[in-house]
Amino acid sequence: MDAYLVGGNVRDALLGRKAEYLDLDFVLPSQAVETAQKIAQHYQAGYVVLDADRQIARVVFERATVDFALQVGDSLDADLHRRDFTVNAIAYHPHTHQLVDPLQGYDDLRQQQIRMVAPENLKDDPLRLLRAYRQSAQLSFTLDPETQETIQDLADLLSQVAPERVQAELNYLLGTAAGTQRLAMAWRDRLLAGWLPHATQRGLELVAGIDKATEQLRDRYPDFFAELTNWLKDQQKVSGMGRSWLRVAKLTCLVADDPPLAEQELWTLKYSRLEVQAVLTVLRSLSLLPEIAAQPSRRAQYYFFRKVGNTFPSLVVRGMAQGLSLETIAPLIERFLNPEDPVAYPKPLVSGRELMQALNLRPSPEVGRLLEAIQVAQAEGAIADRTAAIQFAKRYAEDGASAN
Repeated sequence: MDAYLVGGNVRDALLGRKAEYLDLDFVLPSQAVETAQKIAQHYQAGYVVLDADRQIARVVFERATVDFALQVGDSLDADLHRRDFTVNAIAYHPHTHQLVDPLQGYDDLRQQQIRMVAPENLKDDPLRLLRAYRQSAQLSFTLDPETQETIQDLADLLSQVAPERVQAELNYLLGTAAGTQRLAMAWRDRLLAGWLPHATQRGLELVAGIDKATEQLRDRYPDFFAELTNWLKDQQKVSGMGRSWLRVAKLTCLVADDPPLAEQELWTLKYSRLEVQAVLTVLRSLSLLPEIAAQPSRRAQYYFFRKVGNTFPSLVVRGMAQGLSLETIAPLIERFLNPEDPVAYPKPLVSGRELMQALNLRPSPEVGRLLEAIQVAQAEGAIADRTAAIQFAKRYAEDGASAN
């Protein structure tokens, strides 16, 4: 049986691109699912049927994913003619080393351009309209002019695509500086109109500004740069690297300035609750950043860090994109990077139970108020240990009682 390797892996091999994790796609004239199942059993690998109707199955190895699909049409040539772009319509026979390239995809690889196979193929799966810009960014290729004109004509069809699929393509464009230029092209070509209706030229300029800010931070604060391109540690197993504070920052530039409207746009694109809340926190805190950065009040900075929490890296690059200098924000960054800083990371000096025992208190909202006052006093440098915290709480409670 002839099994051909097709798609992105063939393209990347011809370009000399290497990947740490292999993602292979094979096309077979028959028995694609059965072949995948036998291979999985032989190698004791993972196995799942992705599409029973279209006969597509996946075998999962430790460092590779291999998909087996029944060819579309009555020949390999017909299958290749139904693919999205010519650079992805090249097949390779692993035993004979034969290349099958009926659409001159290899010529397009050498010319470094993304060219559609046919307008009908883009209509068949309108996500390909946006994928053209993502692959252009990924490969640093240009878009063939005729292909771009066709995408402009078909742009409204992207609204028919499942939001999760659109989000995945957007996330790549939001995740790299190379993606920013293609994101702007996609906006100008009206691809974002149905999904991000409040995106503007100014918003895209801010996205580019975030890329510049990120480069500044990479050079001066590499640890902060690492935080910026990361996500909550307890979410990595769920989200992989699809999420980052950098993407959150860029999303704030493309959604409505009004948080309720922004929230609706993000839910429509099926972003997670944590991502939506992060974007809203940045939007609501952005106006505070210049004021907090300019004033030395440890109390004000304590409440600021408590408000913004883990979204601080997103807020920094968004603020820098709007004109705040790195020198202005540097003291806040240095607090954020210091896990022992009592302003950014106040550690409880005393528990509520210990406080109730020391002051002979019953459970009540007063205990919470005392604990909060202790944390503020700690942030201001007035107290630094358990004994001082309890003494402070006694005085604070007595002062409060006298005032009443």
